[in-house]
Amino acid sequence: MQSFRNVLFVPHGAPTFALNPGAAGTAMSEVVHKLSPPRAIVVVSPHWDTHLPTVSAATQLETIHDFYGFPQALYALQYPAKGSAEVAGKVVAALRCAGLDVTQDSQHGLDHGAWQPLRQMFPDADVPIVPLSMQTHAGPAHAYRVGQALSSLTAQGIWVVASGNITHNLGDWHQAASTGGQTPAYVQAFADWVYDQLSAHQHNQLLNYRQQSADGRRAHPSEDHLLPLFVALGAAGPDARAQAFYRGISDCVISMDGYAFVN
Repeated sequence: MQSFRNVLFVPHGAPTFALNPGAAGTAMSEVVHKLSPPRAIVVVSPHWDTHLPTVSAATQLETIHDFYGFPQALYALQYPAKGSAEVAGKVVAALRCAGLDVTQDSQHGLDHGAWQPLRQMFPDADVPIVPLSMQTHAGPAHAYRVGQALSSLTAQGIWVVASGNITHNLGDWHQAASTGGQTPAYVQAFADWVYDQLSAHQHNQLLNYRQQSADGRRAHPSEDHLLPLFVALGAAGPDARAQAFYRGISDCVISMDGYAFVN
């Protein structure tokens, strides 16, 4: 019988996902029941990007509305999650044990890449959350190494939730939003390529996606939104298999594919 690791890669889409989560939101709400109840959650999002891995030890996490030009209803949404100094300390220790330089932040809250999916999965905000920053400049191998460092925590009932998107081209998103354009072929093609590599356990292909996939660079002009996938892969462990819990496209150009990991 397969058992689910306490690791998820979840999409967060555009900020309007919080108001209209649709089928992806439903799938996200349902997948949590396949995992063991979390003691706490370490969440990584591309919208907190720092030079060094930084762990938030805040006890009360601010809901950060880090976007502009969207419906006013979005700015009224709150996700009053609490942090955990104890688990933050475990994250710091795990990263240092793996030889990674790490620092702490006593105040950082939850950006929309973090609170939007968490709000779908745990609407009562009743699970302690520990945000961990990303390092876009360091690339996929570094993100994978961070995930590997976190893998030991998953056996302690601590989830790793990595939030990003399988495709994320802001230029194409703005064009589609202004013209009502159709989905470019690369969006589904790259999502399918990622699915195929995950299914075949081809982690090296994924880590070198910009060279191995014809659509990788257009799908991600900047790597930030794909890097959380590598954190999830590292945290799930070398023997884990990725299992899609949702596949679909939002706003013409954003792949909303989400993955759980099983032994």
